[in-house]
Amino acid sequence: MAGTDIRPEITTALVRRLVDTQFPQWSGLPLTLLDPAGSDHVIHRLGDELSVRLPRQAGAIGQAAKEAHWLPRLAPHLPLPVPVPVAVGEPGLGYPWPWAVTRWLDGEAATAETLGDSTEAAVELAHFLVALQQFTTEGTSPDLSGAPLAARDQDTRAAIAETDGVFDAEAMTALWDEALHAPGRQGPPVWFHGDFHTGNLLTVDGRLGAVIDFGGLGVGDPAPDLMIAFTLLSADCRAAFRTALGVDDATWLRGRGWALATGLNAYTAYAAVSPRIAAQTTRQITAALTG
Repeated sequence: MAGTDIRPEITTALVRRLVDTQFPQWSGLPLTLLDPAGSDHVIHRLGDELSVRLPRQAGAIGQAAKEAHWLPRLAPHLPLPVPVPVAVGEPGLGYPWPWAVTRWLDGEAATAETLGDSTEAAVELAHFLVALQQFTTEGTSPDLSGAPLAARDQDTRAAIAETDGVFDAEAMTALWDEALHAPGRQGPPVWFHGDFHTGNLLTVDGRLGAVIDFGGLGVGDPAPDLMIAFTLLSADCRAAFRTALGVDDATWLRGRGWALATGLNAYTAYAAVSPRIAAQTTRQITAALTG
């Protein structure tokens, strides 16, 4: 496997050559860079019906194969559209990792302004997670097990210290300690999306249209997926989401811990250079503290 510190230069010219070389049937289709493309992938639209995603860092290099294997199995059981894998490209022309071609999904990224006060959207999101969790885990492998919340302890405490004065460090520490000591999942492992936040939800005409980016897909504790309640939903809609999902107190507390940890991680990494991310993560952290 290529080293984890590699960050290859990905240009539209390179993507064009990779597509034309490996999939000549699409060589005549126009290729357009999407901007912003995301932190894990460089994404191009290929013609009207396809998208091309190339990992930009080593943490995303298994996504193409994972989605190609699991999404066709999951999709028929889910109440919202998900990406449809079409092909997996091979490393080549100096690019070191597998890459993906999927069907294009129309829509805009969800925002709190468009969906945050929608009880209907909150219940739809809960029903999506219920359906995902009910899909059989038969045939899954240990590499689908997600990292535990405790694996974020050192980084989260460092971020709490770094943001003291911006947020309430005492309250963050108290929540973090409570989440780490919450009872673990009672019951068999279930499927989780793993990165269930606003950027991975598409809307069409002001309604939920699709769920994308299953790079964090795994089997285990579903608490990480509760972050959507804190990244997107108002307090009232958060309550409707929790009721529709049927979440117990311990799982909800672990979910608040995940929301705090991921919010702090994004805030410390991007808030200084992106007012949009600063606002989103401030909302997330504040909502996680509120519960």
